[in-house]
Amino acid sequence: MHQNPTASATRKLAHTRQIVCTGYVRDDGLYDIEARMTDTKGHDSALLFKDVPRGSPIHDMRFTITIDAHLVIRAAHAHTESAPTPWCSQINEAYAKLAGIAIGSGFMKEVKARLGGALGCTHLTELLGPMATTAFQTIMGLQEGAHTSLAAAAQREGKPLLPMLDACHAWRVDGEVVHALRERAGEPAARARVSADV
Repeated sequence: MHQNPTASATRKLAHTRQIVCTGYVRDDGLYDIEARMTDTKGHDSALLFKDVPRGSPIHDMRFTITIDAHLVIRAAHAHTESAPTPWCSQINEAYAKLAGIAIGSGFMKEVKARLGGALGCTHLTELLGPMATTAFQTIMGLQEGAHTSLAAAAQREGKPLLPMLDACHAWRVDGEVVHALRERAGEPAARARVSADV
């Protein structure tokens, strides 16, 4: 049995990172996924370009992506309220380059190709991970059978089954989830095997 290492030690707050992601349905049929990240310290911080009192944000960043029903990003807007340097906010406009990327398998690889390293902000880019999962939850949670409806629509349009295909173990192309969705969408077993090999 593992003992909690903090059970016999006193603790002092050093750092808190809070990330809140929210999904919205828009009147025009699109969806807004918003994220806000704040970093605060449990002590006063003397940074290179400013002093930050305990509990005040070192980082306070907001990020919104607008997506369609196929999880394709239509627009992206980043806003930096607080940051360690006066130049951090200069990269915000670069995140408009996300338009056209589909959230799904290979999403973060494409994000890093466009905005990795000095081309972007580490913290804004990291927010796209939880924003992507929030996008899935927003769309899939709106109606019962949404996965099946998306699967059927994707097949009619000749697109991959779902954007999350091969994005994780449960959604692997030869797994039970994908097999069940293909059956519910009415795809013949033989065709399902063929498309799984593509």
